[in-house]
Amino acid sequence: MPVLDVVPDRDAKTLTVTAEYDAPVEQVWQLWADPRLLERWWGPPTYPAAVGDHDLRPGGTVAYVMTGPEGDQAKGFWRVTAVDAPRALEFDDLFGEPDAPAADLPVTRASVTLTPTGSGTRMVIVSSFATTEALDQLVGMGMLEGLRQAVGQIDDLLATTAR
Repeated sequence: MPVLDVVPDRDAKTLTVTAEYDAPVEQVWQLWADPRLLERWWGPPTYPAAVGDHDLRPGGTVAYVMTGPEGDQAKGFWRVTAVDAPRALEFDDLFGEPDAPAADLPVTRASVTLTPTGSGTRMVIVSSFATTEALDQLVGMGMLEGLRQAVGQIDDLLATTAR
């Protein structure tokens, strides 16, 4: 199982996902860099994502819509703040649309690092929150299990992509 841990830390106001994959860093990076691959794992299996805009450079936007089993939709987008391909990515993750972010839901600052291991890649995603209440709100909405399920899909996806 590639997901090693999903840990909320209320003191640090973070949620950290750690996973390891039997694939090189460059292959794991492509799961972020290629919108068609990103939409195959971003979001839990019951809420698959469709990625629209995908400008993965500082100042760029990545927009997506996740559709649930009843046809309900959750829109979100990233404001990309830093890219160090193929090793690191930072973005603000917001609900809503780029021209109309949801005012009642918190912004998450995401930091992704990909590090080579002896047999593949370790991926760490740290989601940071402005307040403990913001962290608690998203955890209450199912973010822990959603991230675990989403990242848990990557191993199978890597098996189907070229090395």
